[in-house]
Amino acid sequence: MDITGRKLFVKALREEGVDTIFGYPGGMVTDIFDELYKQEDIQVVLPRHEQGLIFEAEGYAKATGKVGVCLVTSGPGATNLITGLADAHYDSIPLVCFTGQVPLSLIGNDAFQEVDIVGMTRSVTKYGVTVQDRKDLGRILKMAFHIARTGKPGPVLIDIPKDIQVQSGDSEYPKEVSIRGYKPNESVHIGQLKKAYRLLKSAKRPLILAGGGIHIGHANDELLKFVERTQIPLVTTIMGKGAIPTSHPLYLGNSGMHGKYACNIAVSECDVLFSIGTRFNDRITGDLNEFAPRAKIIHIDVDTAAISRNVVVDVPIVADAKPALEKLCEWAEEQDTLKWREKIKGWDSEHPLEMRRDRGMTPQMIMEHINKMYKEAVIVTDVGQHQMWATQYLELGGRRQLITSGGLGSMGFGLPAAIGAKIGQPYKHVICITGDGGFQMNMQEMATAIVQKAPVTICLFNNYYLGMVRQMQQLFYGKRYAGTCLRRQKGCSATCKGPNEACPPYVPDFVKFAECYGAHGIRVTEESQIQEALEAAKRNEDAPTLIEFIISTDEIVLPMVKGGNPMKEMIL
Repeated sequence: MDITGRKLFVKALREEGVDTIFGYPGGMVTDIFDELYKQEDIQVVLPRHEQGLIFEAEGYAKATGKVGVCLVTSGPGATNLITGLADAHYDSIPLVCFTGQVPLSLIGNDAFQEVDIVGMTRSVTKYGVTVQDRKDLGRILKMAFHIARTGKPGPVLIDIPKDIQVQSGDSEYPKEVSIRGYKPNESVHIGQLKKAYRLLKSAKRPLILAGGGIHIGHANDELLKFVERTQIPLVTTIMGKGAIPTSHPLYLGNSGMHGKYACNIAVSECDVLFSIGTRFNDRITGDLNEFAPRAKIIHIDVDTAAISRNVVVDVPIVADAKPALEKLCEWAEEQDTLKWREKIKGWDSEHPLEMRRDRGMTPQMIMEHINKMYKEAVIVTDVGQHQMWATQYLELGGRRQLITSGGLGSMGFGLPAAIGAKIGQPYKHVICITGDGGFQMNMQEMATAIVQKAPVTICLFNNYYLGMVRQMQQLFYGKRYAGTCLRRQKGCSATCKGPNEACPPYVPDFVKFAECYGAHGIRVTEESQIQEALEAAKRNEDAPTLIEFIISTDEIVLPMVKGGNPMKEMIL
């Protein structure tokens, strides 16, 4: 029996186990929305902006392990997805995004709300296509989900013209699909793996560097087993934090631009660096000529293109983290790393990761209270100083998960991603750690949280500035705070060097903002108020709670390595 394209669309969602779709209607997807209206087993979440929509789908996907699904109209609806597509591409988040398109007969005629969204997004999607024939629709839908979730996960974009949606055709939805040229690697090259392990076993100063690929590959248990059997210390990238519990004695901390002193020195001094699930981007390596200069480097990654792209490695292994570590665990034996670990411990004692406690409430104090208050939670950050403080001081692992925008660093990610995570995990506490700048980029999504009954806790760090850029201006640009003061108004001094008595009031009042949406608003100005505020937020199960933490403008993220410098040249 033949059915319309829109009916096949809904059938495909059911077959793929989709229970939630983040959608914003418009002229070129009204037929699909009409079909979704007729069923009750797929929840349609209506955000307030398409960028918020795709960030919510990312948060949902990260929190649940499922594919996030988006549906938007053509033209501006589609172009508003581009930042989210790039974000998902760099952080390997499985998304299937559907865009409406003008009818086939109008494509190329500059029709109303017509854009070549497939062409625009080709570099930031795993696969993108405009459906040209109704008979291909089922196969393309199946391909979309298969490509998004297999191999190195990522976003897929399917552009569906309006006439395809209403045309009748075969009702069959494929059970499986074979795609010529797309064969994700599912095996491990045993010879290369043995070579890597022999090199690691011979090391006097071995070090493991774990990235986000550990989480993506669900290889946390295997990594922990390997670390404990070998007794090799481990550092992580920001995206890899929580790869093993941060309380584990063999876990040293984050390395990179804002990594711990001891971690960056350990990378510089190790003789074998065993890296797994990381792309070696510039925030981890700094000056490539000075990255791990004394080390032989092993690199395991599921993406062939990532290996030796930035750092030339000695033992390349194309493999998913989980099967590679499973095999390594079979061979793993304890190594004598005690002297090496004691040396690293000494570096940590010289320059511990610690903020001063004699100048009032600090971000570290807030993170410590979050650690005590929430033993099981999904913690989502926006992008900026608060993100770095979170990755420095939060305890992760076990039943506590971190979701953040790493590769693209998208401000505005935090609130919508937290809402998506809460929709996907309604019985877990979800905490959004954000800044006053990033929050305002998608603050309209507070309405989505209200109508979806998603009581996230929003910890908003307000230092009155775009803090991360201001920090660079403070350290490297002679305190010329150009375009970073969020209190600045017309008439302010052109050469202002920081807060003073003439500063105008901050706009908006975040507590009143929360209350006008029907959420709870709390302002915290000193450490003694932190616990009470978090306890109140935990009790508020009827609506979100926004806690505005007033942070000193002068607080900066340390250590810090200036971009392009060697990682051992840290500002402490």
